[in-house]
Amino acid sequence: MKLPWLKSALEHPGPFVSVHLDTTRTDPHAAAELEMRWSQMRSALAADGAPEALLTQIEETVLSPSPIGGRHGRTIIASDAEILVDRVLPVPPLQESGYRGEFPQLLPLLQLTPFAVSQLLIVVDRAGADLHLRAPENPSITQGTNGLGEDATVEGGHDELHKANLGGGSQHGWRANNFEARVEDSWERNADAVAEAVDRIVREHSPDMVLLSGDVRAMALCREAIGHEVRERIQEVPGGTRGVALDRESFREEVARVTGAFIEDRQRELAARFHESQARDGASVGGAAEVAQALERGQVEELIFTAGRDVAGLEELARRALLTDASVSALEEEHDGLPEGVGALLRWRDGATPSNRVGSMSHDTRREEAVDPARDEDSPHRREEQSLGA
Repeated sequence: MKLPWLKSALEHPGPFVSVHLDTTRTDPHAAAELEMRWSQMRSALAADGAPEALLTQIEETVLSPSPIGGRHGRTIIASDAEILVDRVLPVPPLQESGYRGEFPQLLPLLQLTPFAVSQLLIVVDRAGADLHLRAPENPSITQGTNGLGEDATVEGGHDELHKANLGGGSQHGWRANNFEARVEDSWERNADAVAEAVDRIVREHSPDMVLLSGDVRAMALCREAIGHEVRERIQEVPGGTRGVALDRESFREEVARVTGAFIEDRQRELAARFHESQARDGASVGGAAEVAQALERGQVEELIFTAGRDVAGLEELARRALLTDASVSALEEEHDGLPEGVGALLRWRDGATPSNRVGSMSHDTRREEAVDPARDEDSPHRREEQSLGA
């Protein structure tokens, strides 16, 4: 995942204050518990030298009631002078923490990258559509327009929407047929208006998912009118009705189910991409030392690590990856298979690129000295070749 907004924060001079909190308020006691946890964290940060004015500003931010519901968290990264990053998290951090140091603490935020999914939800009827954009920094698809402004609602403007039984026998047949044709034409033109708005929003915002729900006939017309590239990405969610869809718990649960399946598929694809690159052309490396060497040479396209696994030096590896414009992605533990819990997909490789493909594909985290090109002496494999050729 590309995180340019986090790179810009890293470029500020330290020291930094990093706060990662579970800000869920799903029961009556949650607010008081949050205040107590923050109070303890604030005292520790103050003892480490964090300015009181800054801590007051952070307190106002994390204790203010959030407009979103469900389980979520918050990350704040600040210099001594100002808040640099204020991010709502789609799920609570794996572990709450408050830290002040020369560099910001990144892992509690980066561990949640699997859940940072952007979505465009389209709820259609035969008159138009309601559009909801869910961005990673605002994980509630149910709240507001999320920056869509006037694009949050599309009305087609063609109002012959309901077919009617004109009755009266065959002499009225031409009238009925003509009216029904006008109704069908209205539906199609309204679907075209929705499709035009959807195509433009997808171009501008590039959401990870496009969800379609609503009236069955309107869904079919909308899917047909939308551009091919967007159409291929659409996932249908049953049960949506314009104006009230997100008020219904059953529909929100269905959106969550489809989203969860998408996250799971993306995790499997990321793990497979790493291991396939190891088997195919070695366009990846695994292990902390190898990844550090690749980062030093500017080779890393995407840093991958296992969330929740203790990896020596991972904070520094992640920071160096971000500062070299590399993506950073976490794998949940059930998809683990990275040597030492960390790996990297590479932009390029050459003869000096570290290689540990054998160890990676066997899930053996031991360093494979036999394929280390930096060794001063011949590898065992090379010596065997020489003996056979003698």
